[in-house]
Amino acid sequence: MTFHLSDTGSPRFTIDPQRYEQYRALGSFVTGEVGKLPGVALDALASIDDAREGREVEPWSSESYSAVIDKDGLWFENEFAPDEKGRYTLDEFADVMEAYWRFLASLPEPAGAVRQYWPDLPRAEAEVKLWEQVWKRGHPYRGRLF
Repeated sequence: MTFHLSDTGSPRFTIDPQRYEQYRALGSFVTGEVGKLPGVALDALASIDDAREGREVEPWSSESYSAVIDKDGLWFENEFAPDEKGRYTLDEFADVMEAYWRFLASLPEPAGAVRQYWPDLPRAEAEVKLWEQVWKRGHPYRGRLF
């Protein structure tokens, strides 16, 4: 799965046509739930690591989705689109989220934007530092993905 921005600036995904039906729901979940919010991507990545290490992960809920991330993987459903649901292993979810983080980290900041936190750092690095400050722990992907 690869990611790009649409003409309107929304995140979109592309999947090999032979695997489209298998991963379409996961692409929709990631682009819809995470959007262009690096902090949410960092939360998802930390949840993957927490589940792998046997730590409890709070259920994920939003306006559209409910999801569970545990040692068995990711399960989710869209509250408004009953056919948009999926079950994926942690490895599948991790592969997609890692690719999505790289995509988000590659996006330039909007022209004229002024970031209040660590404006001297690249945006991705500042987002990781902010996540660590909020959660009072090192991000489990530090040293692996960033």
